[in-house]
Amino acid sequence: MALLLAVSIRSIDAFLYTHKSTSKVGTTLFAKKKTNKKSASGGGFGSSLSGSTGAKTRTVSGYTGSGTKPLRSAANTFDAIRKVYGKDGTSDLYMRSPLNNEELFWFVGKVCRRLDMEDQDFSGTSIPSVMEAVISQKRLIIEYAKNQLRPQNFGGPYSKNLEIWIAPGDSEMDTVQNKMSLVKVTGSQKDLSTTFSVNDVGFNPEIYLSDEQKEGGLRVRRDEFGEPLNGVFEINA
Repeated sequence: MALLLAVSIRSIDAFLYTHKSTSKVGTTLFAKKKTNKKSASGGGFGSSLSGSTGAKTRTVSGYTGSGTKPLRSAANTFDAIRKVYGKDGTSDLYMRSPLNNEELFWFVGKVCRRLDMEDQDFSGTSIPSVMEAVISQKRLIIEYAKNQLRPQNFGGPYSKNLEIWIAPGDSEMDTVQNKMSLVKVTGSQKDLSTTFSVNDVGFNPEIYLSDEQKEGGLRVRRDEFGEPLNGVFEINA
């Protein structure tokens, strides 16, 4: 998959890490006009898109690994939406387990949402909010993170009360440099609009390469309100 960010850093409030984003798409600009053809799916997790038009959540039964249908569908939907709306429709995802470490927030992927109801691939009858994009896929995101990405931090005794936090799309560098606060995802499936369709949102999971599973990927320290614990700093190239 294409590399969006690879950076090493040492500081008081940031760990030494190498972050390789899993997004397969580039910086396609937000398309304000109606698309001329159906969006093509990505190839990272297969070729099938989401389920029925009226679906509001991506259902998960137990453990979900990288090759299972819900995750494959979410990733391909993400690719298709990202190609049209780019950064504007994207939000970065971080997860925290208060039982594991109250200050540590791990990057776990991205969500993307359709922003134009003129888009011929639009399934719902309202533009999804960022919260709806996450809540509708929350179970999938959590199951992936705790079972496959960071079981040592989110699984077993640390799996209670897991939290998802969001940042603006493609803001990993600013977040690491403490220029960005995180916002906690709140609400439940009952808060999804009756006009919302899960086909209008996608999830792109973080994937670790080589030693990242052991050494760790991108993570930042924040307080209970998502604010940086230390001041802004710059990274020397």
